[in-house]
Amino acid sequence: MRRYPAHSYFLQVSLRRPTMSANPAVAGERPGGVGKTSRAEFICLLAALMAVNSIAIDIMLPAFPNMADFYSLSDPNNVQFVLIAYIVGFGGAQIAFGPISDRFGRRSPLFAGLGLYIVCALIGAFAPTFGILLFARFFQGLGAAATRIIALSIIRDTHSGRQMASIMSFVMMVFMIVPVIAPATGQVLILIGHWQLIFAFMAIMSSLITVWTVARLPETLPESHRRPLTLISIVQAFRIVLTNRLAFCYAMAIAFYFGSLFAYVSSAQQIYVGVYDLGVWFPAFFSGVAILMAVSNFVNAKLVGRLGQRRLSHGALVVYVVLSITLMIAALLGPVPFWLFYLILGIMMPLFGWVVANFNSIAMEPLGAVAGTASAVLGFTQTAGGGIIGAVIGQTFDGTMLPLATGFAIVSTIALLLVLVAENGKLFGAEV
Repeated sequence: MRRYPAHSYFLQVSLRRPTMSANPAVAGERPGGVGKTSRAEFICLLAALMAVNSIAIDIMLPAFPNMADFYSLSDPNNVQFVLIAYIVGFGGAQIAFGPISDRFGRRSPLFAGLGLYIVCALIGAFAPTFGILLFARFFQGLGAAATRIIALSIIRDTHSGRQMASIMSFVMMVFMIVPVIAPATGQVLILIGHWQLIFAFMAIMSSLITVWTVARLPETLPESHRRPLTLISIVQAFRIVLTNRLAFCYAMAIAFYFGSLFAYVSSAQQIYVGVYDLGVWFPAFFSGVAILMAVSNFVNAKLVGRLGQRRLSHGALVVYVVLSITLMIAALLGPVPFWLFYLILGIMMPLFGWVVANFNSIAMEPLGAVAGTASAVLGFTQTAGGGIIGAVIGQTFDGTMLPLATGFAIVSTIALLLVLVAENGKLFGAEV
């Protein structure tokens, strides 16, 4: 594995903190748990914190037509900005919450993020204009970033080695239930009332999670393990990521790859309902793809040790490119039958579980000296970049499958080219 040299004494000092396999102040009272919290409750609590973000995306999809009518949007595609504003805010804030929580501990920044999320959900419920709604969604995304970044940090604080991997796997398995049930929840809320109930539901749900966290989750980063908050450490980490070919190319490949996912999510309601006239069945079909994506994450965990992350992720990306080009050709020839669209989509989307996790791991290979801050930089680059790319693709929707299929083909091909650059023109290489 190629190691990145330390660039300055200041960088080494500012990014270093004492090694901690598991914080003895909070871990160990119950096997796999934290403090007085059992392993099962700890897993469910962290999954709930991470689910705050997923709910804010997936629960909104059935409400798109209602919001477009309420705000009298001249272009139906503009309702996609309800998701894009949130995703950009979420991506941008990741770069801040990692270093902030390393300086001030986990609980205070986490509660600040949850508080911002709740307030913005309430603003969204009563937003008189579309502009105010987008403003609320952007800052709601900022708040949600704290839940994801800090939840991952808490796992790293309290567990290590195989136990950490086990906890993370269980957290992700519980977390993946949310994309399955969130669209149906949104549909039910619309059927029994107005779309504003969705924002009220998010505020109530996140308030309950906040109370649960206050009562049951102790501080996991003691004073002795905290490090100074310095702007230069973030700038240096950006420079290291941007000047390392392997890290930069894989980060950008994920950004383009994420762009196709965000384009699909933001256009899903228009495709399932507008193109294929599925009506109230939209949440069921959307959830079907989400279930396949959850299964693929589990399969990836089983296969990566046997096949290696490069073979698995490179092969999945090649298949994704081939399928996206196939879908584009089908769309060029005429209307794509729903069975064909859903079949291709049902194979393409689960490949995310084989690509993104492994690409992230590969991108981090040369960044060991700045792993914590570099992880936040990579998260920011991928989410914000993918959100912008997804918005560009989503805005081209014209009532047919062609713009989305073309977008899939273009961005996945670019991602493949970036991987080729990173790997000196070779795919499926040996692990390093």
